[in-house]
Order: sequence, then C-alpha cells, then structure tokens
Amino acid sequence: MSLCVLGVESSCDETAVAVVRRGDDGAVEVLSSVIHSQVVKHAVYGGVVPEIAARSHVETIDDLARLALAEAAEKGVGVDAIDAVAATAGPGLIGGVMVGLSFAKGFALSRGLPLIGVNHLEGHALSVRLTHDVPFPFLLLLVSGGHCQLLHVRGVGDYERLGTTIDDAAGEAFDKIAKTLGLGYPGGPALEAEAAKGDAARFTLPRALLGRKDCDFSYSGLKTAAAKIAMEQVKTPQDRADLCASVQAAIARQLVERSARAMRAFKAEHGGDSPAFVVAGGVAANKTVRSELSALAQKEGFEFVAPPLAYCTDNAAMIALAGLERFALMRAAADYDGDKQVHDGLSALARPRWPLDERRALSAPIHKFSGRKGAKA
Repeated sequence: MSLCVLGVESSCDETAVAVVRRGDDGAVEVLSSVIHSQVVKHAVYGGVVPEIAARSHVETIDDLARLALAEAAEKGVGVDAIDAVAATAGPGLIGGVMVGLSFAKGFALSRGLPLIGVNHLEGHALSVRLTHDVPFPFLLLLVSGGHCQLLHVRGVGDYERLGTTIDDAAGEAFDKIAKTLGLGYPGGPALEAEAAKGDAARFTLPRALLGRKDCDFSYSGLKTAAAKIAMEQVKTPQDRADLCASVQAAIARQLVERSARAMRAFKAEHGGDSPAFVVAGGVAANKTVRSELSALAQKEGFEFVAPPLAYCTDNAAMIALAGLERFALMRAAADYDGDKQVHDGLSALARPRWPLDERRALSAPIHKFSGRKGAKA
C-alpha cells in the first residue's frame, strides 16, 4: 500500500519538515527533508535557550513547510498526495514541541488529514529504516545529547528498555565537557576535532557503575573528573587535546561495555545469525564511537547498522517515517475509522517527557521522585 506523510520536528533547536513516501513495493523514499539549525543563535550562550528556540521555530516553520512541499512537488508528489501528517509530540523542550505540533494540527485540520503524534525517540529508533531494510526485532543503542538508552525493538510501538542513563546522556557529557574546555557550541563535534590531535592514554578517568551487571549508563562522574583535570592540569593546547581524546575514549568504552551486555541478552532470547545492532542519535555521528561499536558488533556476531549522518541528528524524515509506520498499522486495523483518527490526532498533547517503554518507566523508574510530570524518558 502506497502512503505519503508530511513530518514535522521541533523538539529542540532544529526546525525540520519532510515528506516521505513508501511505495507499493515497501521501498521508502525521502522526497524532501529540510532543516533550519539554530546553532548561531545559541552559540553565544554556550547551549540551547528554550525561549529563543521556541521563537525561532515560530519564525521559520511556515517557510520550511513550503520548501519541503515544493521539493516534493518537483518530484511529482503534490500536496494532494499526502495521506497523513506526523509531528513530534514529545519528549523535548515543551515550547518547541508545541510549535511544531500546533502547525501540524493546523495543516491536518485544513486538509482533512489524519494527524499522528510521534514520540521523538521512536523517530530515532526507526530512522535506520529510511535507508536500510532492517527487520524486527533488532537491538538499538539510542545515544544523543538528551538520551542514552539500549532498547529491544520488537516492532513499531513495541520497545523494551534494557538500559538507560541514571544521570547524564553521553551527548550531554560531550557538550558540557567541551564547554568547560572553552571549545564552543555545539560541543560534541568540537571535542571530537580536538581529540583527533590528542593522546587518549594521557589522563585516567573514572569508570562508572563497575560493580553493577546491568546495562545502565552514568556520565556525571566523568564530567566532574574532566572538569577537575581541566582546572588543575590543562595548561597548553596539547593538554586540552589529550583530555578531549581521553574523554572520548572513556565515553566510547562505556557505550561498548553496556552494549556488549545487551547483545548477549538479545542473543540469549532470539539467537539467529547476525541480528542487527542499530546505533542512532546524534552521538552516532562520532567516528570513534562508530568505529568501536562496529568492531564490537563484528566480535559479537551482530550486523552493525547506522543511519546516514543526515538522519542521525534531529530531522523530520524520521518523524514522517514513524508516523507512516503507525498510520499503516491503523489503516490495516479492522476497526479503522478515518474521521475518528483525525479527531484523536488533533487532541494529541505536547509532552516534555515521554518514555518509549512506559511500562518499565513506571515499574522501574530511574528517577523515583520526579514530581507530577512523571518518569523521565
């Protein structure tokens, strides 16, 4: 069944709109994918300012949607061919999420189209299927500025959390250590560039949660140790490069250790030859991280798969695909009612927190006293 979906993403500091089509043969085609980055606006502050991000989304989303629709039309797919609208409904900076979701609701209402509120993390989880025919189930390492999780992906909407960060995400550690070293924003790519000139064995950094045998992550201790070394021992450009290399190696090492445990658990449940190990999220763009995880996958008998770099960071094509996958399941259901789906979609709420595995987030929350907002993603 051929389907075409308009996707909208605005959960952080990128405004993005895309049109994605899946043909009768199941092949996925990204007809357009446009992104407006706010890096310049936030660089002076050394990080994302939520109010500035939300205002920028408001200012740019109309033009980006026009551009995305025009690019799709140039490939022979006009606005009348769009079957549904998908938009990030969370988790993320609530002001930005509200902008994108409100725009998507208005577009869907004006054209009488179904609207699907998409979990931003599900977009990352399925992003590899934009370019690779990866069957379910597969093992996923979702590693970005705000998230660090190992997930058993059984199917669309069916996710089991195997491990998550108990404090900071790997991407957050990259960014904040880079800020401590004065490398500017965004910190992750800047730290990676410095690390290429350094000696990863120069500084000894702590290894978190060594006594535990689960798949959880922790990077707050690494951040503290790196900040202490930066203040006391970094005096020259070479010192800084060596610390960057040591930090990058420490982050990659923990990702490898936890992923190895998850691989063994996945193999014990499913067996099989060369199951897929998918790495998604912004940190997946780091060459050292990719190289070490790829080597691990080969060692453990997994096929290493990662989306192209353009789909590792936040984008609307992954949101459109997640919406398309969900919409296809809706249309296949015996009790599908198109009008009802439009109504339910328009009532979707923007959510600052939205775990993929809600059952486990409630039964085994990482942050037990998280207030009225509920368990963290």
